[in-house]
Amino acid sequence: MSTEDPAPGAPDETPSAAPSAVARHIGRAGSYSKGIARRQEILDRAIEVFRERGADGTSLRRIAEAIGVSHGALLHYFSSREELLVAVYEHAENRPDPGRGDPSQERSVEVMANAALSNLEVPGLVQLYSTLVATALEVEAGPAKEYFTARFERVRGNLERKLREDQEAGLVRSDIDPARTAALVVAASDGLQIQWLLEPSIALQETLETFAVLLAP
Repeated sequence: MSTEDPAPGAPDETPSAAPSAVARHIGRAGSYSKGIARRQEILDRAIEVFRERGADGTSLRRIAEAIGVSHGALLHYFSSREELLVAVYEHAENRPDPGRGDPSQERSVEVMANAALSNLEVPGLVQLYSTLVATALEVEAGPAKEYFTARFERVRGNLERKLREDQEAGLVRSDIDPARTAALVVAASDGLQIQWLLEPSIALQETLETFAVLLAP
């Protein structure tokens, strides 16, 4: 729901969220440049499908039909529906957002709010995030468990580092613990995005920006 990791969280960005992302891709990337490009094309198309209709619990075969590829072609890159959905979320989080500017230049109090707003550009993305996190909690191992466990650690670490930098610059109060505050801000961002799913009138950006007031020196 996308700190350098996006929000729903937040996008993989903040100092590390952006290109730091994940070293490896979910699923198989393909052996040659053509295969890698084809995988990217499939993920781009999947994001557009989710933008239009959401993931809506359909099977891998139905997703393949909606994307416009064969079931076999989809299985060439992704071994399961869960693996595909995690890859779609990862891909969406790490795509550049032309309207956002350079995330590395954002203050710590801006990171999660801006990342959350980027997520809302794809209506199905917040819902996909919530579904995958729930899946990660239900199983002992799997693509969602592995990805989101690492992602939460990365997001918290990126935001903690950003908070420390802002403390040193006199932009954030010095009497707060950066690690605990980072965990709190991430939790607030995720929780607000879930509330937004249920009640779209919630002022997501303004509410998250309240942290700027609370953390001001």
